[in-house]
Amino acid sequence: MGSSLEFVDLVYALRHHIGQECDKYPQVCALVLNSHPFQSGREDTLGALFWDHPEEGLEFLCFTLEDQFQAVKVPGEARIPDGCYPLTLRTYGGMHERYLQRYPSLHKGMIEIREVPGFTHILIHTGNTDDHTAGCLLVGDEVRTNEGKRKGFLGNSRPAYLRLYRQVTWQIEQGHQVILDVVSR
Repeated sequence: MGSSLEFVDLVYALRHHIGQECDKYPQVCALVLNSHPFQSGREDTLGALFWDHPEEGLEFLCFTLEDQFQAVKVPGEARIPDGCYPLTLRTYGGMHERYLQRYPSLHKGMIEIREVPGFTHILIHTGNTDDHTAGCLLVGDEVRTNEGKRKGFLGNSRPAYLRLYRQVTWQIEQGHQVILDVVSR
């Protein structure tokens, strides 16, 4: 991130967004995650992920990294467009099998971002750079800017993923709908 002031500006801008419901999923969710891209580079986009608590406001969860913005979608090479998308658990595929091995007592399925126009199989998972994603959303607790010719970098991805995973899967197991609300500023 360029400066801590940019992050503060982002949080203030996001607070104005709270309370604006997704028309597609009004008041049906126990949990809304807000994803906010804040710095787009040539190959990647850095963002921040927040819980949107109706009474308490935003709670910062972790940073995100995904592919760069593309006006025309390129499969596996474009960030998730603005919109509201339900999260589900996907219990098939190679990534699911790897995470089942990596986290045997915890893993119940991959967190999948659904109903994104023109996109399929979008997962939330661990990783450090855009080389670790093909259109998916990576999470981490540390971020290095992607300004200039540098690639963005996420650090401490596994602790961020495990923290997010426990919260999302608990809500889904309780029968609650979980929504990812992607909002560019």
